[in-house]
Amino acid sequence: MTTSLLLEIFAGFFTAFMTLWMIALNRPREVDVLGPSTSQPSFVRPPLAALRQGLEHYFLREGRLANIGLLLLRLAIGLMMIHHGQDKLANPQSFADNYVVPLHLPFPLFLASMAGYSEILGSWLLILGLLSPLGALALTGTMTVAAYHHILTSGLNIYVLELVVLYLGGSLALLLLGPGRYSFDAGILAGLLAGSGDAAAAADASEAASTDRSASYGMLPEAS
Repeated sequence: MTTSLLLEIFAGFFTAFMTLWMIALNRPREVDVLGPSTSQPSFVRPPLAALRQGLEHYFLREGRLANIGLLLLRLAIGLMMIHHGQDKLANPQSFADNYVVPLHLPFPLFLASMAGYSEILGSWLLILGLLSPLGALALTGTMTVAAYHHILTSGLNIYVLELVVLYLGGSLALLLLGPGRYSFDAGILAGLLAGSGDAAAAADASEAASTDRSASYGMLPEAS
């Protein structure tokens, strides 16, 4: 058993463990921590509320089946694409001669190595759900170039294009839909937004308490 195979097996077990941990950590919450704070000025609240709502929709999607589907899609794309990246880095000169040179791109050997690293790193980012938009973007970019190469050299040959189109469609879907709740991205963002929600709630409570004290002393709040 080679060292690289042992590392892949270890990485697989590590990924499975972390995936189960993220599933337990990122169960959908009953309380919405992303509601806009009433203490924010009216001219600040709408942009921030829209941003928080967009982040919630992208990273903290509701629906168990939808999140499981996104997790399975991430694992399927990542686990399969990572071997394509390893093949490129095993012989980057051959890949450059066969795929990059026909496109008449500069620095073919450098671009071949970059394609291999993009597929490996992008695959791991998707598998773990860590910086997953960057991982999906990396795979979408390499598959777009691959599709262009196949069309340029072989035309619209379905038997040549089918695998590339499947990878491209899956990567693009993850880029547009997000990684789902069962990811490191969702866990990190949920913690950050929960912390900001707690701070806003504390500010609201302090403001309410100040208003109550003013009223108890017969002091009315200054009219705006």
